[in-house]
Amino acid sequence: MSSESLISIQQICKHYDIPVSFINSLNEFGIIEIEYIDNDKCIYEKHLNQVEKMMRLHYDLNINFEGIDVINNLLQRTELLENEIRLLKNRLLIYEDL
Repeated sequence: MSSESLISIQQICKHYDIPVSFINSLNEFGIIEIEYIDNDKCIYEKHLNQVEKMMRLHYDLNINFEGIDVINNLLQRTELLENEIRLLKNRLLIYEDL
């Protein structure tokens, strides 16, 4: 990916008024990936929505990082299952039309 789709962690933390350690913890749990551009830690823009969700879980609901990791895994699994259901429904519609 190009560096244009990367956002500096410093900018994110300043904008949302959160510590850098929060982003580092998300990285340690494998929730987001940190990239280095000229010794500057960055995340992909597409992960910003994920960071916002995790911020709400952690700061609004007081969920620790272990809990956030579990919730994130369950949400990903749910999304995969929903996609599979959608695909199977579409395939079923093909056979119903015969």
